[in-house]
Amino acid sequence: MRNKSAEAALVMQFAKWPERGRVKTRLMPELGEQGALAAHVALSLAVLERLCASGYEVRFLWDRSLPETPQPAGPIIERIQALGVKQGTQQGDVLGERMEAALAQGLAEFPKALIVGSDCPSVDPGYVQQAVQALETADVVLGPSDDGGYVLIGARTHRPGMLDRISWGTDQALEQTIARLAEVGLSCAQLPPRWDVDEPGDWQRFVDQFPGDCSLT
Repeated sequence: MRNKSAEAALVMQFAKWPERGRVKTRLMPELGEQGALAAHVALSLAVLERLCASGYEVRFLWDRSLPETPQPAGPIIERIQALGVKQGTQQGDVLGERMEAALAQGLAEFPKALIVGSDCPSVDPGYVQQAVQALETADVVLGPSDDGGYVLIGARTHRPGMLDRISWGTDQALEQTIARLAEVGLSCAQLPPRWDVDEPGDWQRFVDQFPGDCSLT
């Protein structure tokens, strides 16, 4: 049943399963495979805490279905369950398809739906609330990142193909998304830029700013 409250929103956290050698690969030269894996877990937990503190309903969406849960996912799942957050699986072959499907599903239940990646600890509760507020007047809201992508996308309206033909993982992703939204007739608001964690320097920034969240144990 759709939540009809005008103040309601669903915030979805996108995450990869924590598997050694498959996550935060650009951190491996400095941290090693195990360190990069631990960094991914730490970031996923940090983002989860921030999103839940926003006051909106949160859903945690893994990148794919697996026959069994990887052991390193234990701390994440334990915290998800403690917070009462529902889990699900992203649907689609490429990131644009996955995000569009998640937004469409979210908008079937809530008047506003947002997605944040698990490598975006700079997205704090106030930033989420600002994004929800922006959707009062815009069809889509984007939170730009320093690298030309974005740390957050939210929508109050879905159009098929709204995230098609985007060069994901490049410095053109934000610009191309804005152009694509205009093509399908959706208005777009932008928030102040934030940062995510891709490179060793980004990880150090996280360590420096949030030392309590970055344990690699």
